[in-house]
Amino acid sequence: MEFSFLGIGILSWITFLPIVGMVIVLMMPKDQRDAIRWASLTITALQVVLAFILWQNFDKGLAGINTISGMQFVEKASWIDIKSVAWFGRVHIEYLVGIDGLSVTMVMLTALISFVATISSWNIEKSVKGYFALFLLLDTGMMGVFVSLDFFLFYVFWEVMLLPMYFLIGVWGGPRREYAAIKFFLYTLFGSVLMLLAMIALYFSVNVYIDANGSILSVAQAMAQGTEGLEKIYTFNILAMMDPGNFAPDSLLAGVNTAWRYIAYVGLFVGFAIKIPSFPFHTWLPDAHVEAPTPISVILAGVLLKMGTYGLLRISFPIFPDAMHHYAWGLALLGVISMVYGALVAMAQTDFKKLIAYSSVSHMGVVTLGMASMNTQGMTGAVFQMFNHGTITAMLFLIVGVIYDRAHTRGLNDFGGLMNQMPKYSAIMVVAFFAALGLPGLSGFVSEAFSLIGAFQTFQTLTIIAAITIVLTAGYMLWTLQRVFLGSIPEKWKNLTDVNNRELIMLVPLAVIVIFLGIYPSPVLDLMNSSMNHLAGLVQEASTAAMLGVR
Repeated sequence: MEFSFLGIGILSWITFLPIVGMVIVLMMPKDQRDAIRWASLTITALQVVLAFILWQNFDKGLAGINTISGMQFVEKASWIDIKSVAWFGRVHIEYLVGIDGLSVTMVMLTALISFVATISSWNIEKSVKGYFALFLLLDTGMMGVFVSLDFFLFYVFWEVMLLPMYFLIGVWGGPRREYAAIKFFLYTLFGSVLMLLAMIALYFSVNVYIDANGSILSVAQAMAQGTEGLEKIYTFNILAMMDPGNFAPDSLLAGVNTAWRYIAYVGLFVGFAIKIPSFPFHTWLPDAHVEAPTPISVILAGVLLKMGTYGLLRISFPIFPDAMHHYAWGLALLGVISMVYGALVAMAQTDFKKLIAYSSVSHMGVVTLGMASMNTQGMTGAVFQMFNHGTITAMLFLIVGVIYDRAHTRGLNDFGGLMNQMPKYSAIMVVAFFAALGLPGLSGFVSEAFSLIGAFQTFQTLTIIAAITIVLTAGYMLWTLQRVFLGSIPEKWKNLTDVNNRELIMLVPLAVIVIFLGIYPSPVLDLMNSSMNHLAGLVQEASTAAMLGVR
C-alpha cells in the first residue's frame, strides 16, 4: 500500500515531521516562547492526523509479519552502499520502513502521547527553545523505532532517543536530576551494547542476494530464479533475518538450539528488558520518573517502556523462535515476579510518582507474561496491554503533574478530601485508577484478561499467581484514592483550584479512549489480530521444528 505527499511516504512524514519542527523551533528567537510552544503543538497535532490516516487506510486482514508483502505503507531506498570493503565484500544498508498489526498500534500511541505531552509542557519556563527542540528529536527517535524494518536503522533510532531523554531529565528534572539522568543513560547504553553485538552477529550470519537494481532477494527466491547476475551480500534486513533459509550454514547463528543462538537471544533480551523495565533491570525507572518533569514522565511511561516489549516481538521472537521456546518459562517467571514485586513495592510508597512508577513495573509484567504464552490470545492481550498501559499511565502522570503544580508536593499522606475541593480532577482520577486496577468496563480489564487467558494455556501455576496480583493492585490503588481524595481536607489545601481547560484537553481524550476501548475494544484488536495470529503461528511452528531438531 502506498500513500505519499510530495513524493515522500506517509511513514517518513510521520517519523521526520518532528525534525522539521525542531529546525523551525531552533530558527525562532528564544524569547518567542509562545510561538515555540504553538509550533511544537502544531507538529505533534499533524502527527496525530497522519496516525489517523494510517488507521483509516490500514488493511486489517493483511498478515505476514515476516514478509515484505505482509507490511503496509512500505518505503524502501538504498541508504549506505559501499561496494568494496576489505574481506567481507559489499555493505548494503537500506532505509526500509513499514508497519503491520504489531506496529500500527504503537505508531498511533506515540503520536497521541507526544501530542498530549506537548500540551503538558506548556508550563515549562526554563530554556523553552532547547526543551521543545529536544522533545521533538525524542519524538522522531520513538516513532522511528516502531516503523523500522532494517536492524541498522532500528538501532540508529533507538540511540537517537537516548540523547534527548538524558538532557530532558538532566536539565529540566528535579533535585536529583543528574543522578537519575546518568543512571538512565548507563542502563540503556549497557543494553544497547549487547544489542549491537547481537546485531553484528546476525549481520554476518544472514545472506541475501542483490540484483543490479538494488532489489533484495532471499536465498530461496534467488535459487528459484537462478543466481546469474546476482551478488551475494550480508544484510541488516529484519525480515530476511526471520527466514532460517537465509542463514549461512557455517555462520555463527545458523541452525537451531545452539549455544550461540541462545547467547544472542539473551543479549537482545537484556537490552530490551532494561527498557521494559523487567525485574531485575528496573531500578533506573523510579529515579527517572521521580526526577523527570511531568511531560517527560508521560513520554517515558506512555511510550518508551513499550519499545522494550516491541523489540522482543519484532526482533527476538521471530528471529530466535528456538531460543524463545527454550526460555519461555523463564520469561513468564520474570513477568510474574515483575507483577508481584512492582505491586508490593508500590503499596509501600508515599510519593505519588514513585507509586505510579512501580505500578508500571507491575503492569508491564502482564505484557511479558502474555508474550511468553506464545499463543494468539496472550500475544494479542500483551500488545493491547502495551497500548492501554500507555494511555492509562499517561493519565496517571498527568494527574500527578496537575496536583504538583498547585501544591508543590507529591506526598500521598499530605492530602485528603480533595474530592469535594476538585470534583472534575477527582472524576478523571477515578477513571484512571480503576482502569489501572483492571475494572471491567475499562480498557485495562480487556488487555489483562486476554493476557491471562493466553498465559493460562501455557503456564497455569504462574498465571494463578499473576491473577492474585490484581488484588494487590486494587489494594494500593484504592488506598491511594482514599488517602488523597476521601476524608477531610487539610486547611492549607482549601484554596486549590480544579483542573483548567488546558488540563482538561490533555486528560479528557485519554479518559474517553480508556472508557470506549473498555466497552468496545474491537477498533484496536482488529488492527492487530491478523498479525498476531501470524506471529504466534510462526513462533509455534518454528518452536516445534526446533524441538524436533529440524531446521
